Amino acid sequence: MNRRSVSPRDTAPQLRGLVFDVDGTLADTEEAHRQAFNTAFRAHGLSWDWDRDTYTRLLAVSGGKERLRHHIACSRDALGDLDAAALDASVNALHAAKTAAYERLVREGGLALRPGVPDLIEAAGSAGLALAIATTTTPANIDALLGGTLGSGWRSLFAAVEDASTAPLKKPHPQVYLQALAGLGLDAIECLAFEDSDNGLRAAQGAGIATIITPTAFTEGQDFSKAARVLPDLATLTLDELLCWHANAVRGSIGTHNNT
Repeated sequence: MNRRSVSPRDTAPQLRGLVFDVDGTLADTEEAHRQAFNTAFRAHGLSWDWDRDTYTRLLAVSGGKERLRHHIACSRDALGDLDAAALDASVNALHAAKTAAYERLVREGGLALRPGVPDLIEAAGSAGLALAIATTTTPANIDALLGGTLGSGWRSLFAAVEDASTAPLKKPHPQVYLQALAGLGLDAIECLAFEDSDNGLRAAQGAGIATIITPTAFTEGQDFSKAARVLPDLATLTLDELLCWHANAVRGSIGTHNNT
């Protein structure tokens, strides 16, 4: 599909695509990630222990490896004295151990998708809406979660999957959302994004996509004042509501309505 520009004189664009973040949005995964980091630290003989308050603060940094580097820099840990190559190797090893621990937790704990997510994915697909993923997590983490919840053929549900392997610039940079739009072949004004964090909201907005927020316990205190909607979850959300919210967002974006 060719991308097209929209002017106030055009017919109002229709909702054609939904773009989903993964961690915290499709499933409440952050506690499992926190536990997996601590398992990796113990396996490498480190005394670090990220409690919930510490991990909540670290979530301001997008990306697991970036989070590790930030912790090392701020804690003035001995790892910070390593040269660049040795530090890279240590961070990579820690992150690989964390990813393996997370995959085990997902398999053993059977993480479920958040309320309303499976129904929305099914309804949107049946209605002909294109679906995409825009996340800063790794392909292995996505596959562990969605393979266990949507089945081994989960990729067939999404027309575009953009993640840490394809978008090196982490949220709040909009790169991953811009790539998702390119993969869908849609304009931002034809889509809605789903996020759980301020970083995610800023990334989606940076790509021009109106955003619905479903916070978790780790993100509920963040600033979501610029979201199209803030919901506790998607349990009661209908496609008719989405179409209405999208229409309001479109009217605001083309200057005929300023309140989404």
